[in-house]
Amino acid sequence: MKILVLYDYPPSPGGIATQGALLHRGLSELGVDVQPVHFESAQEKEWYYRWFEPDVVVGIGYWGHTQHLVLHPQRYGVQPVPWLIADGYMANYGEVLDALPLVLVTSNWVKKVYIRDGLSGKNIEVLPVGCDTDSFIPRDRSDPKVKAVRELLGVADDQVMILTIGGDAASKGAQEVMQALATIDTKAPDWKYVCKVWPQPRTEEQNISDLRLAEHLGINKNVVYTTGRISRNFMPYLLAACDIYAAPSRLEGFGMVQVEAVGEGAVTVWHDRGMARLLRVGVPRAIHHVFHLARGTPEANGSRR
Repeated sequence: MKILVLYDYPPSPGGIATQGALLHRGLSELGVDVQPVHFESAQEKEWYYRWFEPDVVVGIGYWGHTQHLVLHPQRYGVQPVPWLIADGYMANYGEVLDALPLVLVTSNWVKKVYIRDGLSGKNIEVLPVGCDTDSFIPRDRSDPKVKAVRELLGVADDQVMILTIGGDAASKGAQEVMQALATIDTKAPDWKYVCKVWPQPRTEEQNISDLRLAEHLGINKNVVYTTGRISRNFMPYLLAACDIYAAPSRLEGFGMVQVEAVGEGAVTVWHDRGMARLLRVGVPRAIHHVFHLARGTPEANGSRR
């Protein structure tokens, strides 16, 4: 079988690009005849259709990319199989997606979103995102690359570093984490909360709102927002530098960074039943518990979940 994989190629450090790159790598390692191409590159895609003659075109994106992932290969008589994430609401292309023999999605939550918004679900199958288990491995805190990350972020050796990574931090639950930290601040060991976000206009506006909340809560001296592009070479060491990776996301199609954080050995805060349940259970209690997990104190009761 010959497969053409459409994604953000060559891959940027973003989630969709990484999802596609890992699929391409996995298929190659399995011996599949596979070629990658950028999902928006119409001319290059047509070039592959002509000489490579793929049996299937697997396209990585969300419903808004349907014209690139589904309609374009169909125009040339090639079978598309989209592998989709969700952005909270499907506003178009329902009939196109429902007519396909197979639609892949990254999680049960994504499947539920598409069914809620009009798809029958009869052709939807869940395919979780891969993880580079060669890169995301436990690392010693004395590793100079790990130490350098903490130094450049201004985190002292004896501080507990809590980390959240996302296009913006609020959608990953940063405001809830800050409220929790403010609630337990006097009971917690010395900590610093680092939010690593992607540079874009909406993120800049959201950062201002988040930092105003931190100031209102009286914890702004312990909150660091860092904006900039980073590569996949840097990500393992950034995650290894933290004691706690906190991402109780408001929306989460899969949770790739959470899986990578677990691979690095970080105590990881996330949830699997939605923000409403998380707020009922109590973010402060969860954060307080993971402080003890990170420090290995008896109150952790041996649990690292």
